[in-house]
Amino acid sequence: MKKAVLASAIFATLVSGAASAATVYQDESSSLSVGGRAEARFNISDENKSDADSTDSFEDKSRARVNLKGKTEIMDGLGAFGTYEVELKNGKDTKVETRYLFAGLDTQVGAFSYGQQDSAQVILTDLTDILATFGGDAADLIDGNKDKRENNFVYSGSFNDLTVTANYIANDAKDSDTYGISFVYSLPMGLDLGAGYVDGKDDDVDTDQYNITAAYTINDFYVAGLYAGGSAGDADLTAYELAAAYKYNQFTFQGVYNYQEEDLNGTKTDTVDYFALEAIYKFNSNFRAYAGYLFEQLDDTDDQFQAGVRYDF
Repeated sequence: MKKAVLASAIFATLVSGAASAATVYQDESSSLSVGGRAEARFNISDENKSDADSTDSFEDKSRARVNLKGKTEIMDGLGAFGTYEVELKNGKDTKVETRYLFAGLDTQVGAFSYGQQDSAQVILTDLTDILATFGGDAADLIDGNKDKRENNFVYSGSFNDLTVTANYIANDAKDSDTYGISFVYSLPMGLDLGAGYVDGKDDDVDTDQYNITAAYTINDFYVAGLYAGGSAGDADLTAYELAAAYKYNQFTFQGVYNYQEEDLNGTKTDTVDYFALEAIYKFNSNFRAYAGYLFEQLDDTDDQFQAGVRYDF
């Protein structure tokens, strides 16, 4: 685990409940773990009627994930690792999607990997993307800022309380490569400060984005904020996300606010504007139930309600 985001990562694990994988093989130098989730969930909103194949406000969003993680020690100070994760979505268009597929080397100066994996900015955007139901819709102004990017070269190193992550995406499309770097510094009192920058092209259109984040954890409280700015061609883009959470016994109550704006030749348009509230009840480390409500602020859009149960293995 990256030391620089230890405080917020621990809280995020309590809130979102990352799947606790089971080690199925281990010897003196190698190990293999298997994890995943089965998640039955649904969404109710008139937004679902916009689908040409549906006139109902109810939509099933159930899914399952399976991940494999392996690591091995090659020699003192040098190891190798690999991760594979797939997701199966329910419904008429049931299909299996690869979420992560990467491998690399772990050295004394950091980890180097290649494959389908997160950009360097995700360590920042994860600080405000904490809900099980909604959120994380404003921060990604350009594609190079997103998670699960293909053809992605990533470096990550931890130096005391500082984590440095850099990546280069060699996109299959012509003139669409991007590169980025991020820094997260953790202060002893539970405060994480981060900044990042990504630059490149998308179908020969110049794009760039910067991110500034802060997160604070104290006991059972967590608050975080992200501000992002950038451009895509002639459009200037701005976004911010706010998040807060409180854990009480087996309950977690949390909320987010997402806002994104596009300024094209002096004409400003709100592209994302909502706040969402959510409650989670964890029966134990493996099973939880949750429900969330999204209050849409844009014109001609509708609120959403989403609920589900989830088993982690």
